[in-house]
Amino acid sequence: MSPNTIDAEATPAAAGAPDGPVLWHLALVRGDDGASLDSGLAALKQELAAAPAAADVPVRVRAGGGGSGAHRGAVLAGGGEVVELGAKPGDRTQPVAFMFPGLGDHYLDMGRDLYRDFPVFRDAVDACAAALEPELGLDVREVVFPDPAAGQPAAPAVDLRRMLGRDTGPRSADERRLDATKVAQPALFTIEYALARLWESWGVRPSVMIGYSLGEYVAATLAGVLSLEDALTLVARRAALIDALPEGAMLAVMLPEAELLPLLADGTSLSAVNGPEFCVVGGPTEAVDALAGRLADRGVVSRRVTTTHAFHTELMAPIADQVTAVARTLTLNPPRIPYFSNVTGEPITDAEATDPAYWARHLVSPVRFAQGLAGIGAGPLLLEAGPGQTLSSMATVVRGSDAGAIVAAMRHPLENRSDTAVALKALGKLWLADADADWSVFPAGGLSAAAAAPRATEAAAEASETERTLHELWARLLKTDRPIPRDLAFFEIGGNSLLASRLLLRIGRAFGVEMSLRQVYAWSTLARMAEAVDTLRAGGELTGSAAGSSLHTSGSQARFTLPNGLTVSHQNEAETLHFYEDIFDHRTYAKHGITVPDGGTVVDVGGNIGLFTLFAHYEASDVTVYTFEPAPPMFELLTRNAAEHGVNARLFNIGVSDTESRAEFTFYPRSSGMSSFHPDEEEEKHNLRTIIANQQKAGGVDAGGLAEHAEELLDVRFEAIPFTATLRPLSAVIREQGIERIDLIKIDVQKSERQVIAGIADEDWPKIQQMVLEAHDADGEVARLVALLEDRGFSVLAEQDELYVGTDIHNIYAVRGGIR
Repeated sequence: MSPNTIDAEATPAAAGAPDGPVLWHLALVRGDDGASLDSGLAALKQELAAAPAAADVPVRVRAGGGGSGAHRGAVLAGGGEVVELGAKPGDRTQPVAFMFPGLGDHYLDMGRDLYRDFPVFRDAVDACAAALEPELGLDVREVVFPDPAAGQPAAPAVDLRRMLGRDTGPRSADERRLDATKVAQPALFTIEYALARLWESWGVRPSVMIGYSLGEYVAATLAGVLSLEDALTLVARRAALIDALPEGAMLAVMLPEAELLPLLADGTSLSAVNGPEFCVVGGPTEAVDALAGRLADRGVVSRRVTTTHAFHTELMAPIADQVTAVARTLTLNPPRIPYFSNVTGEPITDAEATDPAYWARHLVSPVRFAQGLAGIGAGPLLLEAGPGQTLSSMATVVRGSDAGAIVAAMRHPLENRSDTAVALKALGKLWLADADADWSVFPAGGLSAAAAAPRATEAAAEASETERTLHELWARLLKTDRPIPRDLAFFEIGGNSLLASRLLLRIGRAFGVEMSLRQVYAWSTLARMAEAVDTLRAGGELTGSAAGSSLHTSGSQARFTLPNGLTVSHQNEAETLHFYEDIFDHRTYAKHGITVPDGGTVVDVGGNIGLFTLFAHYEASDVTVYTFEPAPPMFELLTRNAAEHGVNARLFNIGVSDTESRAEFTFYPRSSGMSSFHPDEEEEKHNLRTIIANQQKAGGVDAGGLAEHAEELLDVRFEAIPFTATLRPLSAVIREQGIERIDLIKIDVQKSERQVIAGIADEDWPKIQQMVLEAHDADGEVARLVALLEDRGFSVLAEQDELYVGTDIHNIYAVRGGIR
């Protein structure tokens, strides 16, 4: 196994940047087979954990192997954490397509960490800022990276609650300054151009590109149509012209273009086609509001877009000639790299790229993004090279399901993660996907995995007395006599929140200190927890997180062997065992007449880490599974488990509903099964209290010491991460995938079961032979669902598991021809 490494060296921070930059390490490794790769990755993680995390002592990442190295793995280390990004066999080298977003996903401090950590990115930003200053009359860096000490908090420029109409609070002065079109467009171009140059320095060069609105200017610059100086001139002057126009409004509409066009009136016009049933309309504010009302009367879902102007509509026409005049003063060249035109949805031609009037047509024409994505096809990997993850969501819908081949290079504005960690994780994903890149730009190491192992053993031998005592406490709680790696978290190796509450009591007895559950989660590795205990014993305080600017990965991706011998990647032992017992051990489905035939087709809605998908795979031969999971952390685990077990599966990183839309999804990393599009924390806490109480009555949970920490335990379990998820009707996927028969549908979607069922078209119901769903009995909902399924020709049984007595959670089993 041979590695490539990147060390993101700590450099002088930009003005206003947080102190104490983290040294990150990405190791890209090969192995001849899965076994050698796994052993090498384990040794590598220990090596990285034991190495000093200081800027002047670079970590030497070394691992070994030989042969073709067809199996690939990646490890990212930084901020006191070491995280394995994944491991998979290499398939075939795949080209990379760059996607550049347009205005709307920008936010304050976008790329601040990249500016601090990577000279290539910083030099590109500095060059753009210098060229833009005469045009803008300001330093764009001061707008994008405002000084938090200047009195304005560095808040996200695009707030999800505002986007969903749930928060109309005032925007900060820094946000308003960045949001002005005349500044926002040059600023966004600067960050995307610098990001592209950073990726090129990493050996990742696009085979084809597509930009959304302003993003096409970035693509044109990288393709050589415009020099950087000319591009900045055109972008800045175009933005200033737009800024002087009357304001307008835009509306996202869940309708196909052909159905939407006849509804447009009063100056509204099509602004973008983003998917098969997802368009954007723009026009005068009153006209757009009137259209929204007409659509609502028809039952069509629409949402106002946060914007200052009606981009790509006829409202831009007054400045079209001026844009052409500016373009005539510039040198326009044929593209050296192919990219897709927003105007036509086809590859840009030499004639279009070199025609000054093209840039005026681009200004007033709808963005044909979905057509361009379809033209790129399913071959290339897609890299979203800009802030936010909107284009990745659109691409997932257009492509159908292959989200593993769609990578976002920057964080969502509401994600509290290091820009550097996100970029390096994206690079690791491209490595795992066998991207066509010049990986030789990174230095290789030399030691073998076997040689690395003694180093880890020596590090463990040097553990303090506190760490050795903690090791004994962990071993007794986890019922293991094997050595516990000091870099792995308590929750990665079988710990859960209930065991953590017992660990607190034992730490108190052993060391005479009190830790909270939150501190156990924050200082969760053996080494870090020993450090925390020693700090408390010395009278100190634990402030912040042991990880500092940590990876903030929502799933630890620990390996776990199920009682039946299957090994899976997961993040919570208690949940995994519960799902395992329900599906594999108790065989609840089979006991209620549910069968999976050989050669059958199964649809798993609410896939989580994929245990039901694995059940279908192993229950019969030649089964095809279509699995839906909206939470990105769970989708990563699902993808890994399906690949490892060779499941014939199509995986969709989306939610299932009755319309094409996007919605906020509340993800609970420590109670993923209760994650929901309809969160109700008090109800979910009640359900969890009830389930724990039922487990105690059944003798399944040791209640010792739990009561003292019960409410804190619940608070920790329901700390949430928001995601914006794409929603699609099930029948839309059935049509696209050409599914003619569905032998079994499992629906476990936490209070969204009604929307899932409503998204099944009348013509698709006869295809369905069996259905199992978890339902929440709010106001008699279970009885209504039973009646609906009986009307559709099923024999139906509804019951409540003993574990859920006292909650509103029920199971419904429906079979054509009768429950056996």
